[in-house]
Amino acid sequence: MKRVFISDCEGPISKNDNAFEMTASFVPNGDRVFSLTSKYDDVLADVLKRPGYNSGDTLKLILPFLKAFNVTDEQMRDFSASNLVLIADSRESLKHIRSTSDAFIVSTSYEHYIRALCGAIGFPFKNTYCTRLSLNKYNLSERERLQLRDFAKKIAQKPIIRIPSSAKSILDFSGEDRETIGWLDEVFWKDIPSMSIGKVLAEVTPVGGEQKAEAIRTVVKRLGAQLTDVIYVGDSITDVEAFKLVRDNGGITVSFNGNQYAVRSAEIAIMSETNIVTAFVADLFSRFSKREVIDILQDWNCEALDTDLTSEFGAKRLFKICPSAFPKVKIVTSENEKTLVQESSEFRKKVRGQAIGRLG
Repeated sequence: MKRVFISDCEGPISKNDNAFEMTASFVPNGDRVFSLTSKYDDVLADVLKRPGYNSGDTLKLILPFLKAFNVTDEQMRDFSASNLVLIADSRESLKHIRSTSDAFIVSTSYEHYIRALCGAIGFPFKNTYCTRLSLNKYNLSERERLQLRDFAKKIAQKPIIRIPSSAKSILDFSGEDRETIGWLDEVFWKDIPSMSIGKVLAEVTPVGGEQKAEAIRTVVKRLGAQLTDVIYVGDSITDVEAFKLVRDNGGITVSFNGNQYAVRSAEIAIMSETNIVTAFVADLFSRFSKREVIDILQDWNCEALDTDLTSEFGAKRLFKICPSAFPKVKIVTSENEKTLVQESSEFRKKVRGQAIGRLG
């Protein structure tokens, strides 16, 4: 039976944060609106662990603001296609991975973006799980439009929440941040749900957090495979539950230019500007056991590529960029985790830019 390769999209395959970029483009000060909403998402999902809330729900929380500034499905599709930026060698790497494994994309991204990406890299859309919605189906009165625009303006003026490293409850935040969190609670769970556009918060289910884990279960069942056959690649807080599911059941978990949440949840940390290294690791897993793959990667260096264990596809290409742009691959341990979190987070910002790199 083939191995099962499952990857997040934004980060491991593309450099975009499509929802952030879209909000920044269509909503005044939208970069601030999205950044604060994303940090609020991290608070609810990771610190407060609010029941019923999934990491990645930022993508539904910002939809009323996109609607308030007259964004349509057609604009979302056009924006996604025209602003798509891939990690180097993604098309070639995924083509090779599909020749050795059953490959799927599980992403929090909007369907509009995933369709654009699949068209660009020749990946079958039927092998993707993403956030499905049609913004055109929702109505908005002029009064609500003005009220939402006012909310967006006020959100943009708020300071970005700072999450203490040891935070476990709302009491661990500063007084100013507790006030901001409380106000956002009112906006997102009382004010907006009382509007006609409030239906979007109830009807749209972003594929993040537990939804990603559920998508992996669906893929495995669909193929008649086992979780031990899965290699999962992610980069953010929305991948934590997926990492846990795969790791706890004997599969392989890979952080690709991941932030703190991803590195701490994965077994392998990759820092790379090319996707060839992802194909290289997936290729190893298609031929060897998990333990053997981990052992091979323990001694990751240019010389290690020139062995009988490595395939020609990745080894030849990676050898060409030794040592100047050679990807970093590390097995995550309790001893090196803190260092890898810092290194990967900084590398992430280098590859994807400071604004996107800072997002959870």
